[in-house]
Amino acid sequence: MQHLICHVNLARGFRGGERQTELLIRHLAGLGVTQMLVGRRHEPLLERLSDVADLSLRPEIGNALGALRGARGATVIHAHESHGAHGAYLRHLLSGTPYLITRRVMNVPGSDFFTHRVYRHAAVVAAISQPVAAVIEAYEPSARTTVIPSVPADLAAEPAEVEKLRKRFAGRFLIGHVAALDHRTKGQMHVIEAARRLADRCPEILFLLIGGGADERWLREEARGLNNLEFTGFVDNVGDFLAVLDLLILPSLTEGLGSILLDAMQFGVPVIASRVGGVPEIVIDGETGLLIEPASAEALASAIQALLADERRRCAFGEAGRRFVLRHTAAGMARRYVDVYAAIAGGPG
Repeated sequence: MQHLICHVNLARGFRGGERQTELLIRHLAGLGVTQMLVGRRHEPLLERLSDVADLSLRPEIGNALGALRGARGATVIHAHESHGAHGAYLRHLLSGTPYLITRRVMNVPGSDFFTHRVYRHAAVVAAISQPVAAVIEAYEPSARTTVIPSVPADLAAEPAEVEKLRKRFAGRFLIGHVAALDHRTKGQMHVIEAARRLADRCPEILFLLIGGGADERWLREEARGLNNLEFTGFVDNVGDFLAVLDLLILPSLTEGLGSILLDAMQFGVPVIASRVGGVPEIVIDGETGLLIEPASAEALASAIQALLADERRRCAFGEAGRRFVLRHTAAGMARRYVDVYAAIAGGPG
């Protein structure tokens, strides 16, 4: 029997979780898995996957009711965010359809009775790191967890665009931060403060805040007057920027894993990141990059200055990162999920 896997991702915008959803669906399609996607209407994920052959797209409203309605007829429901998880549980109550949840964040799910049941009755909760799994196990001890990490997105770099960026930023030491502009999770104010501290000490540095988000206007105001920091806004060509960076920083305040670190490593870019959540599973301090304490602009500035002065160490981190990501592939992630689907559905699909 051919199983029908229904992915549900009703998130707004296109962040790391949506990129991982896209990667998984594309690689599952390559393995011949029959799939459909329930996505929020008028959001990028559905449009980005419109070219995948034999993928049924179901635009829906962005809540549990949309997930419940869209997942009709599935053999297994794969919820990629909280609305999807709630809708998958409702569909399970109505039709007995088994479901799994991919959990990407460190925050504790809602304390209400209903949400506890959502996690208690999931066939599997696939956490992207061991710390994320630990949060779920503490929240709902009966939850059945496994760890399936995020993977590099295999981002493309267009040579002509890369050359334009090299010319545009010629003579600067480029430090990139790639994330949604959301200080409460990503800590961009500490990037701005580090830029302020290094403006006179290291005039060759240029910080690039790559991405858009709810805090963009506020962060731009806070950075007013700094000539060593630029905002790009949302970009779809992240690979072109990674190809020209000298260093990537991720001073997050909370992080399930930090898949942009894997993307940077794939390009051989050395990294500095906060010691939070699952980040230490990627950044082995002193081997694949540097770890710093979160919420410390001084720690970030000091680590940047240390690597700026040590090209040999930067190159060593870049090469170690390239080797590390060879063990984390989208094809491997897809095969692991195929095994989970088969176990949940009761046999090979």
